[in-house]
Amino acid sequence: MTKLSLRRTRLNHHTRELTRETHIQPQQLIQPLFVVDGIDEREPVPGIDMLFRDTQQSLLQQIEADRAAGINKFLLFSVPAEKSTATFNVSFTVAQIEAIRQQFGADIWLAVDVCLCSHTMHGHCGVLNSAGNYLRNDATVSELANIAGLYAEAGADCIAPSDMMDGRVAAIRATLDELGCEQTTIMSYSAKFHSHFYGPFRLAADSAPATQNQLQDRASYQIDPARPTDALASSQRDAREGADILMVKPGLPYLDVLTNLTGQIPLPWAVYQTSGEQAAIDTLARHDLIQRDGAQHETWLAFKRAGATMIISYAARRANQILRTV
Repeated sequence: MTKLSLRRTRLNHHTRELTRETHIQPQQLIQPLFVVDGIDEREPVPGIDMLFRDTQQSLLQQIEADRAAGINKFLLFSVPAEKSTATFNVSFTVAQIEAIRQQFGADIWLAVDVCLCSHTMHGHCGVLNSAGNYLRNDATVSELANIAGLYAEAGADCIAPSDMMDGRVAAIRATLDELGCEQTTIMSYSAKFHSHFYGPFRLAADSAPATQNQLQDRASYQIDPARPTDALASSQRDAREGADILMVKPGLPYLDVLTNLTGQIPLPWAVYQTSGEQAAIDTLARHDLIQRDGAQHETWLAFKRAGATMIISYAARRANQILRTV
């Protein structure tokens, strides 16, 4: 009887490369960007390597540097200087989109996050009721759809609603089509969980719910981590309403959800490796407790194995370096 060997294809790097089934391509990575109104110079985001809150000027320089490093797909988050509770001025964001499009044209793909958490005085993702204890769904959706139209007309390739309101994808799709922006795609945060892995992002986007709010957190509109069936229902709804790309966020704690959803809904799937996940890798590496690039690559492989088509990662701008070293 022939002795079975499973090790022969693992013995050297050549056969390991030849037999790999999962591959990471820089073209499938999306780099988040933060631009902040009213700051004089770019600011590092605590806990995450090579991530910044950019000025209007440094934002364009950062995109140019990312392009030189082989990354040409971006997800933009914009932080205005003035916040509100009901009507929202997004002219700062519109100006950034226009400037990016003017400088880079079709050389990059630009998605823009559509949410109100950075724009509200209370830090929630929409319009609160007068008592301050409930997020008004339809009033929020109306604001989001209007904002999405402005972003699309300014030159966004993709609208990315992250608010988790009911019906927002349908409203945004209708608005885009009415404006003649039917070619603008929608990447919906369809399975966004009420997670503890968002901390550095909330610092970068100035979007943490204010502690004096009656509504203390986002549990009433983000998905409960213990309800994966809710993620399926939300994703099926957004697919029916016209989303072109669906998303799971966070990534690593929800690989089972990602595998289940990608197997049931035949649309392109994004996974968002959150700021908390990234900060964990970078912090361990700073203490020499993990090999940073190898660990980063391993997480990306996990997302791809689970069914992700694309990965939103704060380390995307280091992808070519990472892929050369693993």
